[in-house]
Amino acid sequence: MVKHQPLQVYERQLCLSCLTGIYGCRWKRYQRSHDDSSKWECSWFFLLCCSFLLLLIWSYFWLEARNDYNEFNWLLYNRSAVWKDGTVPILATTLTGFTYTAFLMILALCHIALGQQLNLYWIHKIVVLAVLLSTITGVVSVDDFWQDEWDIVIISLQFTGPFLHIGALAVATALGWVIAGQVVRGERSRLQVVTLVLYVSVLLVLYLVPLLVSSPCIMDRSRLGPPPAVIGRRGAPMLAPEHTIMSFSKALQQKVTALEADVTISLDGVPFLMRDRTLRRTTDVDKLFPARQDSDASFFNWTEIRTLNAGLWFLRDDPYWTAQYFSEKDRNRTANQTVCSLAELLRLAARTNRSVIFSLRRPPPQHPRHQLWVSDALKVIQRSSIQPEQVMWTSDWYRKKVRAAVPLLQQTSDEKLPVSELKERGISTLTLHYSQARAQDIRQFSGSNVSVNVYTVNEPWLYSLMWCSGVQSVSSDAPHILKKVPNPIWIMSADEYGLIWITSDLISVAIVIGIFIFQNYHLIRWKMSGMRSYNPEQIMLSAVVRRPSRDVNLMKERLIFSEINNSVGSTDELSVYTGNGLDTYTHEDIMMPTRHAAKL
Repeated sequence: MVKHQPLQVYERQLCLSCLTGIYGCRWKRYQRSHDDSSKWECSWFFLLCCSFLLLLIWSYFWLEARNDYNEFNWLLYNRSAVWKDGTVPILATTLTGFTYTAFLMILALCHIALGQQLNLYWIHKIVVLAVLLSTITGVVSVDDFWQDEWDIVIISLQFTGPFLHIGALAVATALGWVIAGQVVRGERSRLQVVTLVLYVSVLLVLYLVPLLVSSPCIMDRSRLGPPPAVIGRRGAPMLAPEHTIMSFSKALQQKVTALEADVTISLDGVPFLMRDRTLRRTTDVDKLFPARQDSDASFFNWTEIRTLNAGLWFLRDDPYWTAQYFSEKDRNRTANQTVCSLAELLRLAARTNRSVIFSLRRPPPQHPRHQLWVSDALKVIQRSSIQPEQVMWTSDWYRKKVRAAVPLLQQTSDEKLPVSELKERGISTLTLHYSQARAQDIRQFSGSNVSVNVYTVNEPWLYSLMWCSGVQSVSSDAPHILKKVPNPIWIMSADEYGLIWITSDLISVAIVIGIFIFQNYHLIRWKMSGMRSYNPEQIMLSAVVRRPSRDVNLMKERLIFSEINNSVGSTDELSVYTGNGLDTYTHEDIMMPTRHAAKL
């Protein structure tokens, strides 16, 4: 008697259905396949990888560029004449795109690990292509608009390099499972050899890359100097409108050692504080003098400038997202701020025993004070109650004349010059952008009694890096943040870093070797077994691909050989034990697909 039983007992596999459904919109069992992915789909997987890696770099750039977000917005304002926080849409789209591509990458790697055919859904293809093109456009735009900011990527690697190395090593080690599965279980081909060689090469590079890592924070703790002094750049512009008495008062509350400002000369020769060329961004000049709102700030006399409000813009634009948290008292005080003169700043500094550093902007050629601008500034300094040695003169214009008029002024420069030339010019302090402040140069200047001040340092990680580099002071828009950094975020000796490096490499090597051994052992055990346990998902014939999958061919061969060896008759049964229970096949059930294939 012939027993009739189902060819297969099916089990719902929700995880696999979600995996193939989300990635390729293949929710049905018959839509899935274990056949090799087509070259077209492999090309799309390559584009997905490119999008993910490019977005990873793009995301890292904007994460580290947080130190200079206000600088970016200021550059946008100078181009568009409209103040807006341009970082918000960039960060939102970057986060969305990175999350999306990272999710697709995980799904694709799961497909490869499970032997599923890659078949990216057409909507995903459109989005991936759009993400790739928009990221490339963003990179090109930044390179054209904000090219100098790429330096922060190199500088930040000095701080994050050791941790990025460990993270990259962990990811590469985890990918060993996918690579081992493809190399050990698949058919030998040139692609597999190339994949294995490429993977091993990447691992070797990651194992040796710490040899190239150089960070000022890798040092003995005994060599760490005192923390850099913090200078309030334009006061505390995150806590109050820049270049106002309120802003400088807020900076003094944060225990800054000096105050920094940008100085412009008015039409009647009064030095006042203003960063921009015009008064439009930080005052209400558009209301009081609408016809002159685009005029140079130096073409207003002091009486006109004094009538302008210099605080309402801060409450309206909230450039640092801090005004919304002001108390009612601070809001009223902000709304009544006026433009500050250099004389007022010097009086405040003298009263609080703080130093002042300022850069002086020369008026346009047609300005009546074009030749007298240095004299105007020196007169204010001489008439104020501040000690001359508390004033740091930055401008290179007429430096000899300045030194002759006020010999005790501290001479500073924002130009990186040889030590001998600095000594010849009488310069005792260098004011450099953080991209120019290399640890070896700082040590050289310090050894020659030339102090180094670095701008603009707003983030704790950059402050920690400058601290370890030996910088004497930093100019910051955020003294209230740097005040909360009592020690460098991390510091370790070379021996400690070497121990971490070797230990992580050895752990990675052990895990990778273990993965390959396990995958190989699993394959050998499968080959030596009389029958292979088949999952319902693996017993399929693709209606689209004419060539049957390798697993199906092996299954048929084993079933036929088992029938011959056991002399199974036409009414006997051949049982296959699966994880789902007992599945029964008859001789006729086995031969029917073969006959059908022969007819085809």
